[in-house]
Amino acid sequence: MCAVCGCGEKKSYLGKFGHAPGMNASRMIRIERDILGRNDARARENRSHLDERGIFALNLVSSPGSGKTSLLVRTIEALKERVPIAVIEGDQQTSNDAERIRKTGIQAIQINTGKGCHLDAHMVGDALKKLDLMDRSLLLIENVGNLVCPASFDLGEHRKVVVLSVTEGEDKPLKYPDMFMASSLMLLNKTDLLPYLEFDTGQCIANALEINPDMGVIRTSAKNCDGLSEWVSWIAEKLA
Repeated sequence: MCAVCGCGEKKSYLGKFGHAPGMNASRMIRIERDILGRNDARARENRSHLDERGIFALNLVSSPGSGKTSLLVRTIEALKERVPIAVIEGDQQTSNDAERIRKTGIQAIQINTGKGCHLDAHMVGDALKKLDLMDRSLLLIENVGNLVCPASFDLGEHRKVVVLSVTEGEDKPLKYPDMFMASSLMLLNKTDLLPYLEFDTGQCIANALEINPDMGVIRTSAKNCDGLSEWVSWIAEKLA
């Protein structure tokens, strides 16, 4: 598991001495700082590489089942004639999402994290070497479904975008504040289901803005394309 977030990476750093004498709180903090320090150094390398080529990278984060992949497919269909796009897919197992993305006609690479519950900068850096990226293009990174760990790990992206489904509850931003604080935009997704749910949209948005007053909010639905044009315009503005 990871010393930072308790995921499956911690074993590689702490497994052999996690319960050993002398493993006190200060030692744990030093290990966490080392892990994040190495990650952040690689993230800076990734971002520098992308900047040199004019590639804009988005890191999409959410709970499992928020509809990220379906929304990505719609996004790609709306943008692929305007800008070259590539996708990095993160999941613990399977290549199902990458295969869905490839059906749109663009390149996608799958990263399986095993017991790990987030992508890190080293994984993304290795994936960048395998992708045939074009200059002045768009890179979409779909992180592992998790609202905790990905908040701490910079991948070298230019913006984090958090996707929150209306099926999850209005208090998610308050329960997982670090992720909403780290994100530039919240996509409130699956709005087509609102007639069938007891979900207070206004309260959810208020909770999110209480955590991060500077965060943008767009209501979206991959099923009926609500909010898609606004989302695509937001990306186009950042690309420019």
